[in-house]
Amino acid sequence: MPDAVLKPGPLSGQRIAVLMESDYYEPEIFYYQHRFAEEGARVEFLTRLWGQDSITFSGHEYRAPFVVDRGFEGLSDEELRGYAALIVPSGMVADRLRYTEDVDQLAPATDLLRRAFAEPAVLKGVICHGMWLAASIPEVVRGRKVVCHNNLIGDIRNMGAEYVDEDVVEDGDDLVTGRTGAHHHLFARRLISKLTERAGRGES
Repeated sequence: MPDAVLKPGPLSGQRIAVLMESDYYEPEIFYYQHRFAEEGARVEFLTRLWGQDSITFSGHEYRAPFVVDRGFEGLSDEELRGYAALIVPSGMVADRLRYTEDVDQLAPATDLLRRAFAEPAVLKGVICHGMWLAASIPEVVRGRKVVCHNNLIGDIRNMGAEYVDEDVVEDGDDLVTGRTGAHHHLFARRLISKLTERAGRGES
């Protein structure tokens, strides 16, 4: 799918990565595609390409097709640091991405998230069921304030995180979480606010 047209804005020059798989929530993904572009940021959708040039995913609500041709496999630490933010969206995206052929090895997407948490300069945004992707790396959220879908409250408490009953929750300067996919507009607004603050401090 072509990138949205960028206009000058407070996030000009910044890149935002959004992880993708099938059963994505169309209203959320389409909103990110255009809303961040309104602020001048470039949104890049990343997935596990399994050796293919591109994959067409289907949405959860309307089975809408979405083509992704950027893979995160082999993404270097330097390339990861080139993103201002990494978003794990709602729907079944995280559940599909956390599949691993070898149960003794982290799924590539989970390992990417682990590496992102090791980079304070990369803002992490995790919404709704996105927290599933961190289930195998509970140390990254242990002791941190988060919100998630009600179905995952037991999971995040078992991971050692502190559940906060709010629609959008910030913890420190590098983590924003959202309650459900339906709160994507509030979640995106908070991410934009955080990234704008960082740009104002010369951290972009």
